[in-house]
Amino acid sequence: MSITATPATSDEIITYVANHIGFIELERPKALNALSTGMIRAMHAALESWREDPDVLAIVVRSQHARAFCAGGDIRFLYGAAQRGDRDLLDTFFTEEYALNHAIFTYPKPYIALMSGVVMGGGMGISLGAHRTHGLRVVTGSTRMAMPETRIGLFPDVGAGWFLARTPGALGRYLAITGETIGAADALYAGLADTYIDDAALPALIDTLKSESFESGADIVACVEREAARCKVMPRPDASPLAQARALIDRHFSKADVAQILKSLETEEECEAAEWAEQTIAVLRERSPLSMAISFEVVTRAEGSMAECLRRDLDLTRSCFSHGDVIEGVRARIIDKDNRPAWRSARIEDVPAEEVEKMFDSPWPAAEHPLRELHD
Repeated sequence: MSITATPATSDEIITYVANHIGFIELERPKALNALSTGMIRAMHAALESWREDPDVLAIVVRSQHARAFCAGGDIRFLYGAAQRGDRDLLDTFFTEEYALNHAIFTYPKPYIALMSGVVMGGGMGISLGAHRTHGLRVVTGSTRMAMPETRIGLFPDVGAGWFLARTPGALGRYLAITGETIGAADALYAGLADTYIDDAALPALIDTLKSESFESGADIVACVEREAARCKVMPRPDASPLAQARALIDRHFSKADVAQILKSLETEEECEAAEWAEQTIAVLRERSPLSMAISFEVVTRAEGSMAECLRRDLDLTRSCFSHGDVIEGVRARIIDKDNRPAWRSARIEDVPAEEVEKMFDSPWPAAEHPLRELHD
C-alpha cells in the first residue's frame, strides 16, 4: 500500500492518499475537532488537489478520536472576533466554510463521512453533502447529531437547512427549531444518514479500505456497505425516538410559525402526548426566540439550490453577529456559562415579523456576493 501525503495548511488535520482513497483525518481532539479556518482551508485544498487526480477514486473523512467527528465551527474564535469588531475575520471564516460545504455537495467523486461521536453544526456541513456524491454518511452507536444553533442565538447554517427541508413531514422544522440531539437510528429515519456500522468495526473497515483492491469509487462505497452489513445488531429507524414522536411532531410543527407551534403544543390534551408537549415547550422557551423564528424560515425557504441556501446562510451570519442574539448566546452558554442569556425578545410571541424578514437582507449586491460563483 502506497501512501502519499498532501500538503496541508493546518496541523489540526491530516490529508493523504492511500490505496486510491483520499483520507481526511480531523486532529483537534481537545476542541472536539471544532473547525478552524486552517482546517477548512486544508480540507478544501486536499479536495481540490484530488478532484482531477485519476489516482484518487473516493474520499474518506473521519476522526480517530472516539468523542467526536466534528463538534462544529470554532465558536470561541468567532466570539472573540466579534468582540473585537473584526467583521472581516468573521466573513472570511463563514465564506470559506460554506465554499467547502458546497465543494463537498458538488464533488465529482464519492465522499464517505464516518460520523462517529459528536456531529454538530459545522460537522454536519462536512458530512451531509456526501449523499449527493454517491458516497455515504455512515453513523455509529456513538453518533450524537444535532444542529443546536438556536441554543446560542444562531440558526442551522452550513447548508443544513437544505437537508432539513427534505426530511419527512415536519422533522426538519422540529430539528432546526429545537436543536435536539439525535442518535444513529433517528438520523437514518430522518434521511440524514445512509448506513450504520459499529464503532468497534471502524478500525477494521479502515484496514480493509487501505488493503483491498478497487477499480472505481463505486467499489469503495460497496466495500463500506458490505462491512456495515456485517454488524450483528442494527439500529431500527422505525423504532427510533423520532419515529415514535413523528405524529406529534407533524401535528404541531406543521403550523405557520413558531408562535403557533407553541400555542399548538400548549393545547395538547392527550395524556402521553401532553407530557411530550410539555417537555418540548420547555426546550423552546429556553432557545433564542429570534433564532427560532429565523430557523423556521431557513427550512421553509430552502426549496432552491444549495448555492442559494449557502448564500442566504452567509447573509444571515452577518445579520446574527451584527444585530442578532449570537453574541449574548455564546457568552451565556459557552464563555460565562451562566445559562442566563438576555435575548433581544423574551418570548417568541414578541418577535416582530419585520425583524425576522430584515435578518434575511443581504449586505452585498448580488454581483458582489462572496459566494456569487457557487452553482449546483
